[in-house]
Formats: sequence, structure tokens, C-alpha cells
Amino acid sequence: MLTGLMGAGKSTVGRSLARRLGLQFVDADDAIEAAAKRSISDIFKEYGETEFRRLERDVIARLLSEPQQVISTGGGAVMDPDTRARIKRASVSVWLRVKLSVLVARTERRAHRPLLADGDVRQTLQTLMAERDPLYAQADLTVDGGGGSPERTVDAIMAGLAALEPTR
Repeated sequence: MLTGLMGAGKSTVGRSLARRLGLQFVDADDAIEAAAKRSISDIFKEYGETEFRRLERDVIARLLSEPQQVISTGGGAVMDPDTRARIKRASVSVWLRVKLSVLVARTERRAHRPLLADGDVRQTLQTLMAERDPLYAQADLTVDGGGGSPERTVDAIMAGLAALEPTR
């Protein structure tokens, strides 16, 4: 299970990691859109963040009950205590930690991110980091991303997973 802020590279790294592990890859945001039959932006507009988080919790619970796969979560999934507990019980979690400047560069021109639609992108991301980083830090493994190719990040994840193996 890959966690981290929007723009951390969870989907890109997740696809590469899944190939390396010979597993399926699932982007939880794509699964939410499929379940709701609408975009995340539309869910936020029509129903609000509370309903989106409920749907996110249900979809992640379903994904965690399926056969082993690499899952990337939305950046806010860790805010829900039930989701955090499920992730802890049912998966190995990896926090893709990325510097603020990299996140800003990756997200500032993307209109499909509801939490960044209004206001200053840097300030919003900085606020989200302050709120969420302590929760992301509860992951089984922390990997610094954003400093190289996705394959380099996957290498770091694979090394971290190998080091975790005796303790899991």
C-alpha cells in the first residue's frame, strides 16, 4: 500500500513496483471513480469531502480484502482512523515522502485535484504536510521519492521490503 501526498508519485511508482513484484496494480482513486461512476472532482462538488472519504474508506476496505496487489491510496486516505487500522492489519504500507518543492512543481498545473482547486498550491500542500506527515510516518516503510526515476524509488522500496521481511 503506497501512501503520501498528491504528487508524490504513488501511481507511477506503484505501477513499476507491481511489475517488479509480479502483482496487479490498483489506484484507489480510479477504483473510487469506478464505484461512484463519476470523477473525484464531481464527487467533491456534488457530495462534499465527507462523502468522498466514506466512499474511499469502503473502496480501500474492499481492495484490502482482495488477493495481494499493489495499491496506491489517495493522499487523504490516512486521515480516516478505520482506514489506517485496516492498512496496518492487512498490508505493508510505504510512505513516499517527497519534498514540498517537488510536490508543488508536480501539482500546480493540475486542475483535477479538488483540494488544490482554490488558493495557493504551495500553502495548501504545506498545510496538508503538517496535518498528514505524522500519519504517513506510521507506515511500515518510508522511502524518499521525487529525487530520481521511478525505478530508483522502486529499488529503494524493494530494499526496504527485503529488510522488513524478517520482522513481518
